[in-house]
Amino acid sequence: MVSPEVFVFSSTDDISAALDSFLTTASANAIAKNGRFTVSLSGGSLPKVLGAKIRTNEAIDWSKWHIFFADERCVAHDHDDSNYKLAKDELLDHVPIPSSQVYAINEKLVGDRHAAAKDYVDQLEKVFGKGSFPSIDVNLLGIGPDGHCCSLFPGHALLDVKDVWVASLDDSPKPPPSRITLTYPVVNNAAVNLFVSTGESKADALHKILDLKEALPSGRGEGDHLLVDDRGDDQVGTLIDSLSLPVTAQNRLIWFLDTPATNKLSLKPLKYSL
Repeated sequence: MVSPEVFVFSSTDDISAALDSFLTTASANAIAKNGRFTVSLSGGSLPKVLGAKIRTNEAIDWSKWHIFFADERCVAHDHDDSNYKLAKDELLDHVPIPSSQVYAINEKLVGDRHAAAKDYVDQLEKVFGKGSFPSIDVNLLGIGPDGHCCSLFPGHALLDVKDVWVASLDDSPKPPPSRITLTYPVVNNAAVNLFVSTGESKADALHKILDLKEALPSGRGEGDHLLVDDRGDDQVGTLIDSLSLPVTAQNRLIWFLDTPATNKLSLKPLKYSL
């Protein structure tokens, strides 16, 4: 299991700049190696934080990007609850990613969550092939105030699904109830999983996950955690032993947090450089 890294920034603008820098390098490396860059997006505040800086980046070869969604609500693409719409408004309308390389939920199937999930597996297979779990280059993930990630909620049966790439639910505790979501085996098979969490509303969940090691969806496994803090002139970090965390990755597991999101954490910093 990779050792997770948590970076703390003084503002969401600083997180946007860090995402821009990180993804510029990550995409260039992936394109040089494989001829493409695959990334999945979550909803919530992530698309806005992501798009704020990177959408003006002319150094990125956007033509090689392939965009997936870590989870999606079973609604039309122009619905206000749509993660696709949020990504479109904040990023996709501003960068030249070919529309054929943006893999949204099939609008014709939003009334049948099972068919929508199966269709999304088909879309993944067109890029990654059939057989073993797909390996997305970077999953950009969020965390809810209850500790959920993707549409994997505390206490839900989908937390233990291991035999499918995409699952569906019609009992989401957060509206709308009908959704599709990547499962943990797909999330964990990514080269990089990068969580972005901002705002004081996430502080309780992060405290439970990072300090108390509670078994929330974003805190169910075991690993060492490295905290990095760039709020001062130097970046600083700390290792936390035996942190509960369900999400791992093939190469790196990263958290980008702003100061309000960490105001209930008790961490002793050490110097660290990204």
